[in-house]
Amino acid sequence: MYRMARSILGRKREGKNPIIAEIKVFSPKYGDLLRGREEMDILRIYEEAGVAGISYITDRRYFKGDFKVFKKICASTELPVLRKDFITTKEEIERTAEAGGGAILLIGRLLRERTGEFVDYALEHGLDTLVEVHSIEEMEIARETNTTMIGINNRDISKLERDDGNVSLTVKLSRYLPKGVVSVSESGISTLEDLKVALRYTDAALIGTSFMKAEDTLNFVKSFVEARLC
Repeated sequence: MYRMARSILGRKREGKNPIIAEIKVFSPKYGDLLRGREEMDILRIYEEAGVAGISYITDRRYFKGDFKVFKKICASTELPVLRKDFITTKEEIERTAEAGGGAILLIGRLLRERTGEFVDYALEHGLDTLVEVHSIEEMEIARETNTTMIGINNRDISKLERDDGNVSLTVKLSRYLPKGVVSVSESGISTLEDLKVALRYTDAALIGTSFMKAEDTLNFVKSFVEARLC
């Protein structure tokens, strides 16, 4: 087990809600999310709030990410950092590991029959693998791999998250999750009620847009990490 999965399980043992907090620069649906802020300032807020890990989207075309910023984030925190992008080459896995990343997103819909091969390659390079699924068919792809983590994306990445997906998809697909794999509910989580549902069925929640839109980011994120959801 690698850094991200270990951190998630560690937070659970501490009685905290395991949150992967995303430094999200831009949303195709909501536009600019930085609002003049610096990525490093948001990183420090997330650290102070006690999150289990950091996520950053390096895709430039749709999400205005920057691989240099990803490298800077990795070098500036002890938390494991997940690289999110539309990964289709093994060279990108190598780049992620060399940059100090802790985990990499592998999209089942994109990689299809190559998913298992990419998972193994990433694991060989010391990265946790978050295989992302949005359907039962994609869950079957993920189940056939050696991935350390499976992420249920509540929103449709093919629509660039412009749809109104919510945690009901996590509820639906969670029954197909294999044992021994850390599970993550991704996207569409904006309230503590959403979080309660997500963590009832998975080990962790990946949250970006609602954190980035919050007026008081520190206290908002803290409320998610520390909420008693029983």
